[in-house]
Amino acid sequence: MNYIDFFFSYLETERNLSKNTLESYERDITQFFKYLDEHNMLVDKVNKTMIIAYLMVLQKNGKATSTISRTLASIRCFYQFMYNHRYIDEDPSSNLDSPKVEKKLPSVMSKKEVELLLEQPKANDSKGARDKAMLELLYATGIRVSELVSLDINDIDTISGIIICRNNNGKCRTIPFGNIAIKYLKIYLNDFRERLSNSAEESALFLNFHGNRITRQGFWKIIKYYTNKAKIGKSITPHTLRHSFAVHLIENGADLQSIQEMLGHSDISTTQVYNKINKNRIREVYNKTHPRA
Repeated sequence: MNYIDFFFSYLETERNLSKNTLESYERDITQFFKYLDEHNMLVDKVNKTMIIAYLMVLQKNGKATSTISRTLASIRCFYQFMYNHRYIDEDPSSNLDSPKVEKKLPSVMSKKEVELLLEQPKANDSKGARDKAMLELLYATGIRVSELVSLDINDIDTISGIIICRNNNGKCRTIPFGNIAIKYLKIYLNDFRERLSNSAEESALFLNFHGNRITRQGFWKIIKYYTNKAKIGKSITPHTLRHSFAVHLIENGADLQSIQEMLGHSDISTTQVYNKINKNRIREVYNKTHPRA
């Protein structure tokens, strides 16, 4: 019996999974079936020990903990399907614990690196003024790049220094930003945005050279361009500025709850990772500078 065809037909018709998730399941299960075939094991006769042995092979081959965890999730899904459809009497994957995935701490820029990046665009033409305003606002507020490019003109108040930020779930939050970001937003809005615009009806705050709303991909290219220009020797993404925003606030005494609200985290535990980064940085400074460390 071709169990794998039945399984993927079930996933496609009943689980309504994304294309990427389906491809992950297919890749994981196909590799598992290959292992079983090489060891003369029957799919419907697999026991818990065989699954553990396979996971240990993956570990021995240097697979990341996250990959092994995902593979086990795929195998578990497959055998739950087999059990629920009565192709097997027991689910061999039940009660198998996934390996703990060690969360990597986010990459953070130093304050000097942020200054170096932000001083690259010059606000003396349309591109420079727009790029300067975008980078300054991103670091000033810690918003996501998707939120940055979604901003409309009416979402920003350069007099009081606040933006209204809407996320993908339709929730709004109000975030303050400082005088430097205000300065460069005013320059962009007063002197250059109109030069980029093709239509008075376009509501987007940040425009590309076709007069349309700038895209996430467009901004990624912008930040990559200025990172290279600044000769900063690390990979910097828009999210790196978001992480740096949070850590730099903590370093200067901000409380976690305020940072949580500004970042739009639904759970304070997500924000607490920045506390851990800050403690690690303090420890590094201590080890480097204290004479008896």
